[in-house]
Amino acid sequence: MHQVCIGDYGIVHICYVSPPAVAGIFPQDPALRMGSSLTATCTVSPERGLHANTMYWTMNGKRLPSSTYDLLSPNCLSVTLHHLNGSQQQSGDNLVCHSGDGHVLAGSCLYVGMPPEKPVNLTCWSRNTKDLSCKWTPGGRGETFIKTKYTLKYKLRWYGRERECEDYSTGQRYTCYIPRDLALFTPYEIWVEASNQLGTATSDVITLDILDVVTTDPPDNVHVSRVGELEDQLTVHWGSPPALKDFLFQAKYQIRYRLEDSTEWKVVDDVGNQTSCRLAGLRAGTVYFVQVRCNPVGIYGSRKAGIWSDWSHPSAASTPHSERLQSGSCEPKPGEQNSTLRRELKQFFGWVRKHAYGCSGMSIKLYDQWRVWLQKSHKTRNQVDKTD
Repeated sequence: MHQVCIGDYGIVHICYVSPPAVAGIFPQDPALRMGSSLTATCTVSPERGLHANTMYWTMNGKRLPSSTYDLLSPNCLSVTLHHLNGSQQQSGDNLVCHSGDGHVLAGSCLYVGMPPEKPVNLTCWSRNTKDLSCKWTPGGRGETFIKTKYTLKYKLRWYGRERECEDYSTGQRYTCYIPRDLALFTPYEIWVEASNQLGTATSDVITLDILDVVTTDPPDNVHVSRVGELEDQLTVHWGSPPALKDFLFQAKYQIRYRLEDSTEWKVVDDVGNQTSCRLAGLRAGTVYFVQVRCNPVGIYGSRKAGIWSDWSHPSAASTPHSERLQSGSCEPKPGEQNSTLRRELKQFFGWVRKHAYGCSGMSIKLYDQWRVWLQKSHKTRNQVDKTD
């Protein structure tokens, strides 16, 4: 129930008349845009024996200046707030009317913010074709200052009813998980709706086939080992994704590795679909951490690029120490003919080493044989030196 109160300068205010022994604020729990103004009234019934000129207002526990008040009647006091800022908490700002002795008479929550903008960057992926996860970004600055609900919706493109994603408990904001009941070989339409007390907004609709957005678990059984006594190489072996063993697809793999005391990873892109790789050009006597990831390309003939899996857990191995560094000896001065031959060999195999970087197999067996021979010759020469 309301009554009309005439304030200063003939301005008409609506005063809330509460039931006996109860006070009330009008409007109750309003939603307002940032920058707007509000006039609220607190009305107590005459039976309370309170006069409005003894009452005061607080906002979030802070007393508002009396210059913002207007006494509308003996039992009705208003407050006017200009250029409201966004709510300090999504549950609303607390506007409270008090009696002169500090007792709370009535309260109202002010929801001050902005309507949502269109969500953007909607992307989805399926783990092993069994489910679908989607994430997005709020539109604009993303801050509405009041509680905003995001709903992921989807349906089969040509038939089927609209459905809502229900699992938003993935631990990441703006993400939803659909665990089951997904169709293959037919496209879905997917979009996000954002809504709060001030408005709604809808993202662009994306269309996708589950088979085009498949990712998988990281490769398992990743092992890193030495290549004989070669001090600058390691071999990496891993298993193909077991969850996709019954699917027709062409896997692609990537490897990355780093030094034990470094945070910078070096990525090897030219692995292809093999499940082993030779890393060359490494530092002797050094521990390396290695990870592998998989991209299941072309599942059942899909022509999309595929989505990379997470990286596997790091595996580690160390390269052998260099015999020349351990012995501390210097090479004997060769004759002019041997010097020319050695220089030419170093140039040639330096070229092979450079072009065999990563997982290329170009002349790698010949290169290995030469390196083993060279290291054995150094070791033999060092032993001879020690016996002299």
